[in-house]
Amino acid sequence: MKRTLTVFSLVILALVTANAMSLSTLVKGIFSDKKAAAAAPANMEAPAKTLFDFTVKSLDGKTVDLGKYKGKKVVILNTASKCGYTPQYADWEKFYKAYGNKIVVLGFPANNFAGQEPGSNDEIASFCQKNYGVTFPMFDKVEVVGDNQHPLYKWLSKKELNGWNDKAPTWNFCKYVINEQGQLTNFFASGVKPDDAEFKKAVGI
Repeated sequence: MKRTLTVFSLVILALVTANAMSLSTLVKGIFSDKKAAAAAPANMEAPAKTLFDFTVKSLDGKTVDLGKYKGKKVVILNTASKCGYTPQYADWEKFYKAYGNKIVVLGFPANNFAGQEPGSNDEIASFCQKNYGVTFPMFDKVEVVGDNQHPLYKWLSKKELNGWNDKAPTWNFCKYVINEQGQLTNFFASGVKPDDAEFKKAVGI
């Protein structure tokens, strides 16, 4: 009974603080499997568009052509500064320092889940540097779900665009793995960290 009340309280609190987030999306996120994972089928046909066809804005407002990462694997995270998973910044920074020569980590702040990324780009940059020493590339705050979903996240989460995956982020710190050819190969939910065996297999370490 106590746990039920706690979960109910979290739902109400999140509803009060979330921006443009539907009840169904919130409930789905809270009760989703935080260790969920998915992988591209072996016989998947190459999609018409790859990661390298996108341009995005960095936290400091510069235009970045993601084609610059051709030849490397890429891990994309939707991040937040006030989430229970926020300490993963340290995990992914450590991973980036160890493998950044062949596996790039890209962070996309988003305020879609319980209003847990309310800050401006400048505030986010300061927070990441001050608290976690983040050096991996961070980008403009975007919408990762909903009516205003960023084009990159539409590609990541719609199988008619990426070739196989229909999993959108269910909470902060979901991960998408892209291969050296710019094709999406794996999805991992919020609770998966760089030392997870399945993730390590996905990126070849």
